[in-house]
Amino acid sequence: MIDLKELEVWFITGSQHLYGEETLRQVAEHSQEIAGSLSNANQIPVRVIFKPVVKTPDEIYQVILDANVEPKCIGLIAWMHTFSPAKMWIRGLSILKKPLLHFHTQFNRDIPWDSIDMDFMNTNQSAHGDREFGFIVSRMRLNRKVVVGHWQDPEALAQIGAWTRAAAGWNDWQGAKFVRFGDNMRYVAVTDGDKVEAEMKFGYSVNTHGIGDLVQVINEVTEEAIESLISEFEQQYNIVDSLKKGGAQHESLRESAKIEIGLRTFLQQGGYKGFTDTFEDLHGMIQLPGMAAQRLMNEGYGFAGEGDWKTAALVRACKVMGAGLPGGNAFMEDYTYHFDPNNSLVLGSHMLEIDESIASGKPSVEIHPLGIGGKADPVRLVFNVAGGEALNASIIDMGNRFRLIINEVQAVEPQNDLPHLPVARVLWKPYPDMKTGCAAWIYAGGAHHTAYSQNLTAEHLRDFAEMAEIEFVRIGKDTKLDQLRNELKWSEIYYQVNKS
Repeated sequence: MIDLKELEVWFITGSQHLYGEETLRQVAEHSQEIAGSLSNANQIPVRVIFKPVVKTPDEIYQVILDANVEPKCIGLIAWMHTFSPAKMWIRGLSILKKPLLHFHTQFNRDIPWDSIDMDFMNTNQSAHGDREFGFIVSRMRLNRKVVVGHWQDPEALAQIGAWTRAAAGWNDWQGAKFVRFGDNMRYVAVTDGDKVEAEMKFGYSVNTHGIGDLVQVINEVTEEAIESLISEFEQQYNIVDSLKKGGAQHESLRESAKIEIGLRTFLQQGGYKGFTDTFEDLHGMIQLPGMAAQRLMNEGYGFAGEGDWKTAALVRACKVMGAGLPGGNAFMEDYTYHFDPNNSLVLGSHMLEIDESIASGKPSVEIHPLGIGGKADPVRLVFNVAGGEALNASIIDMGNRFRLIINEVQAVEPQNDLPHLPVARVLWKPYPDMKTGCAAWIYAGGAHHTAYSQNLTAEHLRDFAEMAEIEFVRIGKDTKLDQLRNELKWSEIYYQVNKS
């Protein structure tokens, strides 16, 4: 269970001793009230912690140093209630390791026309002080998000909430471990990449275990554990007759349960947050872990097939960012097209492993031939995915940088039963339209594997990309293909110039 309320964002207010103790007392009171309100806001899923007002370079340096080493702190919100001379911030900002949000707000929403005087002006001058702070952050070339608006403005709260979710996903990657059972699918390019550069850039590590290491753990699973998990299946799903107790293929369900227990044990013992596998490397396993991967993703693990560690990590990050929101986040693959001129659609699916967190209705447990891999018929969850706004996200390795690409889509209810397609599936219309959306994705180099999200937006992923300091490409309702192609060329120049 991912609980974002265990995480903190520190609210830091800048001022100076110039204004006297009475003004500083008011500044502290106002800051505490704002921080408390943000912490209680429904739009913000983490705790917002008030920190004492900083007034000197040493105080600024110390609070940022403390934030860097506090595990619960995932980012800083900075606000200049008064004027805070920005040279005071240089030393502190130079060591900042956590994401930064600059909240350009003020305590009072309205100007008190009848009573405003110079004392009020000196105390409430964020319109003045935040510009000073904004300059130094820009001068130091630091990434941050700027949110403008009153601290009770729902739009501003939603923007802060999106940033805190991105910060939670970024924090979750720091020190995370992902395990790759076997190697990349042979000869496939987009799922591979530089794992050393990824660890330097993203903070997570990817290491390989031979499938035999996993099989050893699977083979130690007890009969009692298998029976207990099958009882859980019976309560949660519609199981086809052949897989039920006494059915001709019940042993396959038992094998699926055994694989799931072994996989979960391996991940827990190794402290892993996600994994990949490939059907080309299953020596010692009876069937591909289809249902096991689906259920483990539903618990919060990242996953992607064919050794695609970048997507497995992205799925995990999306699950953290979307924790507590309606809808789910899942591994996905663009599979085939419906090129009806009046109703063009993409059919998204995978051989087996689509996360039940995005299921519409109660999944069924079925068994069918896979057609590839040379193993026994695998058990899987079969379901449709509901319509609605969604997005697909892909991280690719461009050689000199990583690129995060998203395509906003409109998912639609399945229009046919698909009786001979025994996999989880979803239909969607890419924005801005089928031809432009698909062409833009291909020009950008987007992978066929993605993280599919029902509850995240471009804002969440853009904030996340900013924290990671990687390129971000959005394909949405307003995308023009010629403009996007030019932007990709400009980005290439930018990253060539900024190799360092």
